[in-house]
Amino acid sequence: MENKEELITTVSEENIYKLNGRVPLAKAIPFGLQHVLAMFVSNLAPVLIVCGAAVVRGTGESLTAVEITRLLQCAMFVAGIGTCLQLYPIWKVGSKLPIVMGVSFTFLGSLLMICTNPDLGYEGMVGAVILGGIFEGLVGLSAKYWKRYLTPVVSACVVIAIGLSLLPVGMNSWGGGSGAETFGSWYHLLVGAFTLVVCLVSRYLLKGVYKNLNILVGLILGYILAGIFTIAGIAPMIDFSGITKTIGEVGFFSIPRLVFLTSHKPVFDIGAFFTIAIVFLVSAAETTGATTAVCTGTLGRDIKIEELQGSLAVDGFSSTISGCFGCLPLTSFSQNVGLVTMTGVINRFTILMGAMILILASLFPPLGAFFNSLPQSVLGGCTVMMFGSIMYEGMKMLKECEFDDRTMILVSLAFCIGVGLTQTDGNFFAAFPQAVGDIFNGNAVAGVFVVSLLLSFILPREKKESEN
Repeated sequence: MENKEELITTVSEENIYKLNGRVPLAKAIPFGLQHVLAMFVSNLAPVLIVCGAAVVRGTGESLTAVEITRLLQCAMFVAGIGTCLQLYPIWKVGSKLPIVMGVSFTFLGSLLMICTNPDLGYEGMVGAVILGGIFEGLVGLSAKYWKRYLTPVVSACVVIAIGLSLLPVGMNSWGGGSGAETFGSWYHLLVGAFTLVVCLVSRYLLKGVYKNLNILVGLILGYILAGIFTIAGIAPMIDFSGITKTIGEVGFFSIPRLVFLTSHKPVFDIGAFFTIAIVFLVSAAETTGATTAVCTGTLGRDIKIEELQGSLAVDGFSSTISGCFGCLPLTSFSQNVGLVTMTGVINRFTILMGAMILILASLFPPLGAFFNSLPQSVLGGCTVMMFGSIMYEGMKMLKECEFDDRTMILVSLAFCIGVGLTQTDGNFFAAFPQAVGDIFNGNAVAGVFVVSLLLSFILPREKKESEN
């Protein structure tokens, strides 16, 4: 059996299918770029959604277009830094596996809950991200003590709940953006539907690895259609002034700024921290699955505890770095895990080229301003497909679990309670401290995770007939 992990010192094209070793730049750069293209839209979309809805603490004002553009710039920068850490660890932080990091959709519900609260706002959200990242990083470094408790059925329930909780977000974007005066207008619905159809058709028409670029193709063509509507005066869907304003105020080149150097300094609130801490545990469950998939799918072996610890540590500590730049938490990107598994391209140096491309792109703010001008309906057409696929992945994970009475009870109660809490008419936890209600009333992921984890401890395992 070929050893894909042996240390190779020579430069060779064949090294692209091996974990270690140098690959010629002429081949490393395009394959690295492919990884960037596979995750580029998904990396920026959460920033657009969350920061577009965020309010400034104490004033209730929204972030400016230039501020959001800078945050898109930071999202590219921190995703590149986090990927570098995964590939080439510092101390125990990093897995040495071909994992790409990016801004996570997992935290969307909790972050929106925090950043739209006038008493916390954007500043409270940033403080929660910084503290939550440290929390997950420490949890990751201690993985050997708790790994056995995170059962496959718990992980599956969590991933399904994430997909369910994001479905309204995608549909709101398709309609033109939650709270928009033109929500539900015919042009939003038409452009969103067109974008979705393009994504689906591209998925089937493009061949090989290029089928993974279907989201990017939908985004480009959807943007072009919205641009035609805007220029022709049919519907005002794109505000191009943000791009020219960014060039005028920020310039073509700019270095990402730490949030401590801006007017939006972080605010550390214990309630906001607890709201997001549970979701960091959920992110840890997702990253555990992604890291395991890389090992089993491409290296043909089980994951080592050192790799799991390092992967989760990057998940947490890179999120803290992201928070220090005023951005959202990072996590391992499942679409890139799928790309690695499908192509067999596992070379760390090759994926490092992709990380370098991300960092380089972050230095040019007009690129971020362009993505900030994306109409919500175009994002909706792209994201409904991505959000649905998250739920599908969770179902696949659940399929691998043993279907018995214990699993039936655990899954049924986890979703009935966890999702049911978000569907009640009032504050179910009115008798409890506000932080409890903030965590569970509007966040199905937190409820499903806690209930499934508790039940996995409490419910007795059924004995096999051979044990009787």
